[in-house]
Amino acid sequence: MDLKRQLEQKTAQLAALREIGRAINAAWDLKDTLELITRKTAEVMGMDSCSIYLLDPDGEHLVLEATTGLAPEAVGRARLRLGEGLTGWAAQQGEPVGVADAARDPRFKYLPETRETRFQSLLAVPLINQGRVIGAMNVQTRAYHEFGAEEVELLSLIGDLAAGALEKAMLYERMQRQIAELSTLAEVSRTITSPLYLDQMLGLIVDMAARVMRAKVCSLMLLDETENVLILRATQGLSPAYRDRPPLKVGEGIAGRVAETGEPIVVADVRTDPRYRYPEVAREVGLCSLLCVPLRVRDRTIGVFNCYTGEPHTFTPQEIGLFQTLANQTALAIENARLVVNTAVVREMHHRVKNNLQTVAMLLRLQMTEGDLDPRQALQESINRVLSIAAVHEVLSEKGFRLVDLRRVLRQVVQTVVQNRPHPDKDIQVKVDGDEIALPSRSATALALAVNELVQNSLKHAFVGRETGCIEVSLHRRPSGYEVVVADDGVGLPPGAPPPRSLGLQIVETLVTQDLGGELRFEYGPQGTRAVITVEEVA
Repeated sequence: MDLKRQLEQKTAQLAALREIGRAINAAWDLKDTLELITRKTAEVMGMDSCSIYLLDPDGEHLVLEATTGLAPEAVGRARLRLGEGLTGWAAQQGEPVGVADAARDPRFKYLPETRETRFQSLLAVPLINQGRVIGAMNVQTRAYHEFGAEEVELLSLIGDLAAGALEKAMLYERMQRQIAELSTLAEVSRTITSPLYLDQMLGLIVDMAARVMRAKVCSLMLLDETENVLILRATQGLSPAYRDRPPLKVGEGIAGRVAETGEPIVVADVRTDPRYRYPEVAREVGLCSLLCVPLRVRDRTIGVFNCYTGEPHTFTPQEIGLFQTLANQTALAIENARLVVNTAVVREMHHRVKNNLQTVAMLLRLQMTEGDLDPRQALQESINRVLSIAAVHEVLSEKGFRLVDLRRVLRQVVQTVVQNRPHPDKDIQVKVDGDEIALPSRSATALALAVNELVQNSLKHAFVGRETGCIEVSLHRRPSGYEVVVADDGVGLPPGAPPPRSLGLQIVETLVTQDLGGELRFEYGPQGTRAVITVEEVA
C-alpha cells in the first residue's frame, strides 16, 4: 500500500514538473516567467504562498521579485542580505532549508513590508544555474506543516528548472533593454541634430526617456539663472497639479539640491521623504520612487532630469548611469539649440537693422530734395519717422520676433505723432480702431511709416482755421488681405481742386506700392479726406 502511494506521489510530482517545465519554456518575459513559476509552484505543491528573490547586480542583496501570498506592494522593495533570514541562508549555503515553526528559528528574518506574520512554516531552496547562485525561492503555509523529503526534493527540482528559465529570461530582458537603450540614445542623437524648436525637442526626449527607463513619468526642469529657480519645461501628460507647480529655488527640495550640488539623488518614496516639496501632488498623481540627475554642460548645471516610478523601485547603478547619459545628451542638445537660436537672432537683428537703416537713408535723401523747408520742422519729421520704425521693434522685442500686432504698433505711432504735432494748442483727437491684424516686421514697418506720414499730413493741413477735429485710423480684414484707412473731418478740398503733392504723400505712395505691393487711393471732399491703403494678400 505504501509502495502504491509513493508511486502515485512520484507520478504526481513528475506531472507537476512537466507542467511547470512546459510553462517555463514557453515564457520569455522575465516578469511573466516569475509570476508563472510562483503561481504553478504554489498550485502543484498545495502551498499558501510561493515567493522568488533574485540577487541584485552587486551580489549583496536578495530582492523580492514575485510572490503569490506576500503583500504585492513588497515586490521590488523587500530585501534580504545574502545569508540573512532562512531564504538568504539557503541562497548563501546553496542548500534547502525547511522549518515548521519559522518564526522561532534563529535564522528567521521578519520583513514588515511583506506582512508574512500570517504564515507559520517555510521551505526555501537556492536558485543555482551553471554553478552560480542567482537567487532563492520559498513556499510557506499558514498552518503548522513539517516538510517531508519529497516536498524538499520537488521544490529543489522546480528550483533547478526555474533557475535556468530565469537566467534565460534575464538574458533576454538585458538584451531587449540594451537594444532599447541604444535605440533611445540614437533617437536622442537624431533629435539633437534635427531642426526642431527647443520645447518640441525636450518633449520628445522626456517621452523616449520614460520608455527606456520604464518610468511612470519623466520631467525636465531648466535653470533660470536670473531668478536662480528651476522651471518645468517638459513632461508627459500629467495632471495640472503637477504641471502648475511654482518654480523651485536652487537648493530647495530634491531637484533644487541636485541643481546646487551637481550630484544625482535617489529617493525610495517621494510621498514620505521630507526633502520632497510636494508629497500631496505625488500621492494624487501616483508617483513613488525618484531618480533626479543634473543636466550639465562644460561643468555648468543648466537644469535637472527627473525619473519617477509608480511603484517602489530600487534604481540600479546601470539605470543611474543610463539616465545620466541621457541627461548629458539632453544638456548638449539644449546648449546646441540655444546657440542656434542665438545665432539666428543675431542674423535676424542684423538683417532688420540693415533694412531699417536703408529705409532711414532713403527718407532723408527724399527730404533733401524738398526746397524751402524749415530745418527744425524737417528734423522733427525725420524723428517721427525713426520713432515709427522703433515702435515696430519695441513690439518685436516683447513678442520674440513673432508676427507684429499692427493695431498696437499704429497706436504707438499715433501717440508719438500727436505728442510732436505742429499745433499743440489745437484740440485734435486721434484714435486707432478696427480688426486685429498680425504682420511680418517688414510689412508692419512700411505701414507704420505710411500711417505716420498720413497722420502728420492731416495734422498739418486738414484743420487750417479750426481749433478742433478728429482723425481716425481704422483697420479692416478682407477675404484676401487687409485695408488701412486714415480719415479726417477737416476742411477737405473744394470740388475740382487738384490733390496736393507733398514729400510725405510721395513716401506713402512708395511704401504702399513698392514695399507692400498694395494700392493707395484718396477720397477728397468738403467733409474731410480719406486715405485708403489696400493690400490684397498679407505680406
